[in-house]
Amino acid sequence: MTPRMDGSKNAEFWEANAEAWTRLARAGYDVYRDALNTPAFLAMLPPISGLEGLDVGCGEGTNTRKLARLGASMHAVDIAPTFIRRARELEANDPLGVDFQIGDATALPFPEESFDFVTAIMSFMDLPDPERALGEARRVLRPGGFLQFSILHPCFAPPHRRVLRDEFGQARAIEIAGYFDSIDGRIDSWCFSALPPEERKKNPPFQLPRFHRTLASWVDMIGRAGLVIQRLGEPSASADLAAAAPTVADTRIAGLFLHFQVVKVP
Repeated sequence: MTPRMDGSKNAEFWEANAEAWTRLARAGYDVYRDALNTPAFLAMLPPISGLEGLDVGCGEGTNTRKLARLGASMHAVDIAPTFIRRARELEANDPLGVDFQIGDATALPFPEESFDFVTAIMSFMDLPDPERALGEARRVLRPGGFLQFSILHPCFAPPHRRVLRDEFGQARAIEIAGYFDSIDGRIDSWCFSALPPEERKKNPPFQLPRFHRTLASWVDMIGRAGLVIQRLGEPSASADLAAAAPTVADTRIAGLFLHFQVVKVP
């Protein structure tokens, strides 16, 4: 079993990744995010125009600003100072009224019942204590408010996932293993799959703390936090999207992401 990683050590890894991550994502190499995952996440949202929202684990701010463009008054936090600095730079050049702050998902710097909704796009899965983050999201939600968050699909992206391809390079199956393994801070080397060879030479792989929990664990954590599941989403590329962006074609075989929409109960 991998020893449990504490939050401060996890934050150090994300701060070390933040500058290169921002540059490469903004250069268009995060194809899964831009082509599939974020559009599906936004399509699943209820109307948010006129609402006050919080984006937890906002990274360099691209997705938060998409929420602002839907008419929400947005606040956002991330544990990595470099991500917040880069998000603020973007906001300064093209203001959308987003308030970006350094903040920990497990100790949000806001009073109770501050927001109509909370989002967490691909961030809760990277926390040593996601149950505490779920509880914090509930705390800052107003009565009847909702939390929508996305994670790697625990069933189809467990500790081992490999795309199997045919002789033409087309994805034909997904090999998975380790679904029931307890992973709490294993350090994986990873890079954006769309990164071309010349960029791979210039950019060493990110060192990412990896955490894994089963689907049942996520459902139990949501319930213990006092939240009720309202909708689930499993984005899958259409045939047209897979042809236009072959990177995401494997999601037609088995999902890579899982989206939860949950509501605060009294």
